[in-house]
Amino acid sequence: MTSPAQATTDHPAGAMRKLSPAPRNVSTWAVPVALVALVVIPLVAGTLRVVEVAGGPQLLPANPRIAASPAPLVVHVAAAGVFALFGALQFPARLRRAHRGWHRRSGRVLVLAGLLVAGSGLWMTLLYADAPGGTPLWTVRLLVGTATAVSLVLGFAAIRRRDVANHRAWMIRAYALAVGAGTQTITEGISQSLLGVNDLSKFLGSSAGWVVNIALAEWVIRRPARTRRTRQARAALAGGRP
Repeated sequence: MTSPAQATTDHPAGAMRKLSPAPRNVSTWAVPVALVALVVIPLVAGTLRVVEVAGGPQLLPANPRIAASPAPLVVHVAAAGVFALFGALQFPARLRRAHRGWHRRSGRVLVLAGLLVAGSGLWMTLLYADAPGGTPLWTVRLLVGTATAVSLVLGFAAIRRRDVANHRAWMIRAYALAVGAGTQTITEGISQSLLGVNDLSKFLGSSAGWVVNIALAEWVIRRPARTRRTRQARAALAGGRP
């Protein structure tokens, strides 16, 4: 009969598995909750603006560009709410595995919502002249809106080919770009505190929000491959011990 001490010595890999803490259910909801928290401020601000143009009280600083043509804003806020909030639920692998049918059905809705976010963002960029940030930020907005739409189309095309890895990568990129407004509440605050409220600080703060998001997205996309390589290396080392 093998003692616990002998089992640990003879089978280090098994001992490592026994000592590893079991995953907690809270980890399933950590990412969705964090993503929802990130987009709360811009979604609330957008909703207040929609209420205002619908005839409600003015609770935000006046914006004559939006007051003259509110349609793209309304589409943008409604689509962004669906994409940001329900898109956050697509990230936990445990939820995707447990509810595959829901994942597929909601995914189709989210692709449509994301395309509306990108399209209405481009619509506002082209329609609302003289927006803060000047020509540099106008150019960045065009690039981001186009990149979001392209990422969604490529992600949808990938899953139609059953290419799950590329589907995941492109959808993460699309989500990161689409929820840039959440990160911009932080990056714009930093840039304005350093440079004041002007076109330069608006351009730098807004652009930084998208850069931060896409950098984090690329890190998330590449993380599973690094994790697999680490596990394989640990298993090889454990198996090679005397």
